[in-house]
Amino acid sequence: MSYVNGQIICGEFDKDLNEFAVHSVKHHLTETSLKHSQIAQLCNYLKKHKDEASGQIISLYDQMLIPLSIEEMKAILQDLEQIQNMYQ
Repeated sequence: MSYVNGQIICGEFDKDLNEFAVHSVKHHLTETSLKHSQIAQLCNYLKKHKDEASGQIISLYDQMLIPLSIEEMKAILQDLEQIQNMYQ
């Protein structure tokens, strides 16, 4: 497993399962796994909306809302692109 300690997202990439286990988002603990297609969808969405002045909101467990500023959106995009490069 490869550990990722990004600016916004932290977790582990499992090469055998070919998925990323998210452990925290913006220092909020969580447990979820993301497949390559999900990471790609997130990247595409954030790239399309990266310049919106209001930023974006991430939902954890469909209950906890985490706002992202424009700077944080750029940082999470960098994290997601790093993770995306791990998939085979």
